[in-house]
Amino acid sequence: MAGNRELSILQVCTSNRGGGAERVASMLTEELQLRGYSASLAVGFKRGDDAGVIEIPNEDCRHVWARFWLGFGMAENRGGGKGGVGSRGLRLLAEPARSLRRLRGIEDFDFPGSRRLLELPSKSPDIVHAHNLHGDYFDLRVLPVISERLCFMVTLHDQWMFSGHCAHSFDCERWRSGCGRCPDLTIYPRIRRDMTAYNWRRKREIYAAMRLYLASPSNWLLSRVYESILAPAIVEARVIRNGVDLKTYLPGDKRDARRELGIPVGVKMLLFAAQGLRTNPFKDYATLESALMRLGEIRNLGELLFVGLGDNGASRRIGGVELRFVPFQSSPAAVARYYQAADMYVHAARAEVAPLAIAEAMACGTPVVASAVGGIPEQVKGLRWPGARESVAGCNCYAATEANGLMVPAGDPRSLADALKYLLADDDLRAQLGANASRDAAQQFDQNRQVSDYLAWYRQIGEVRKNGRA
Repeated sequence: MAGNRELSILQVCTSNRGGGAERVASMLTEELQLRGYSASLAVGFKRGDDAGVIEIPNEDCRHVWARFWLGFGMAENRGGGKGGVGSRGLRLLAEPARSLRRLRGIEDFDFPGSRRLLELPSKSPDIVHAHNLHGDYFDLRVLPVISERLCFMVTLHDQWMFSGHCAHSFDCERWRSGCGRCPDLTIYPRIRRDMTAYNWRRKREIYAAMRLYLASPSNWLLSRVYESILAPAIVEARVIRNGVDLKTYLPGDKRDARRELGIPVGVKMLLFAAQGLRTNPFKDYATLESALMRLGEIRNLGELLFVGLGDNGASRRIGGVELRFVPFQSSPAAVARYYQAADMYVHAARAEVAPLAIAEAMACGTPVVASAVGGIPEQVKGLRWPGARESVAGCNCYAATEANGLMVPAGDPRSLADALKYLLADDDLRAQLGANASRDAAQQFDQNRQVSDYLAWYRQIGEVRKNGRA
C-alpha cells in the first residue's frame, strides 16, 4: 500500500449536507484534499455540486423492470398526474419482494450501487471510511468484501449498526442480547413490524465475516460498542473527538453580534440549536419549554429571550420569556453569530453521542447548560453549585475556575429552570464559565486536531496493511 501523500481515502455517508455525520464526512474530505491527499466522498444522495462528491448509483444499478416502473412514477410526479396505482403501488410493481420485506419490518439493504463503491473514485482507495450507513442507500452485506480487499474504517455517530433498527435505544438494553419485542418501532429509522431480532442477527452474521477499524466521538458510545455485536470484528478502536473550525467558531463581540441579528442588547438571551428542534425525537424541547415556563413566572430576572435555531415558527411569549424561532442556517459564520450573541447555550436532550452544537457554543465562549445524557458529560464540565441534585450521579463536578457549564438530569424541567436561573443571576460567573469553555474547546474540539488524528491513523493502518500485519 502507498504511504504519505499517495494514500487515497474514500469517505462514505448518507449525504454531503445535513447533520453531524454528514458534516464530519464532508469536512474530512475537504481537509484531506487541502492537505494534498487523494480524497473523495461517496454519498447516497448528493446535494449541490460539491467537488469530490460522488453519488452511489443505486437506481442505475437496479433491474430494468424496476427502473421502468420507478421511472414511470417519477414522470407521473413531474407531470402532476393524479390517480393510477400511486407511488406505493408502483414500488410494489417495480420490486415486489423488496417492498414486502420492508412491510414485514426487515431493514432494507437492497442498494445495488454499493457493490460498485470501490470503482467510483478516480483513484482506487486504500481506505474506505464510512459514517452513517443507514438512510436508505447502503447494503451492509458488501462490508465483508470491502474489508477483505482493503482497510475499512467506520466512525459511529449513533447506535444503528448494532441495533435491530434504532439510531438511539434510550433506556432499552435489548441491543445487548438480540433485540426483539421492540418497545418503540417508530424511533428513527422506523420500521413497520417488529423484525428487530431478525435484523440484529443478520447484522451479527455480516460483522462476523469482516474486520474493521472503529472510531467513536465519545467514550460513552465506545463502551457500548465493546458490549455489542460489532466487538468481534474490531481490529482497533479509538475515541476521536468531533472538532469545529476555531477560525469560525470563536468568541466575538456580543453587542456587534446582536446588532447584526436584530437582538436587543439589554435582554438575556438563551439559545438552543438543532434541526427541527421542536419535533426532533432525540432532543427534549418539551422539557425545555416547561423550564422556560417556570422562568417566565419569575419577575426579577429581567427581559428574557429564547432563540430556537433550526426550526420555523411564529414568535410567542411564555410569561416574561419571548420565544423566537430561526430557520436552519447553512452558513457556519451565521450560526457562530448566534452563539456569540447568546448569554447561555441550552442543550436539552433525550439521547446524544457528542453533539457538535455544544462544541461550537463552547468555542464561541458561551457557557452551556445541558442534559446529562450519552457523551455530553465528556464535553461539559459541570459546575459544583448549590442547586445541583444527586440525580446527576456519574457527572464530575468542578469549581468555577474549571467548569464550563452546568449539567442537569434529563427530563427534569425544574432542575433545568433552576440551573438557568442560577446563571442568569450572576454575570461574572457566566463570563468565567464562558472563558473556560473557549479554553476547553481549543484544547479538545479543534477541527485541525481531529483531521490530524484521523490522518495519523490512516497512515498507521496503511503501513500495517503494506507490511502484511493486518
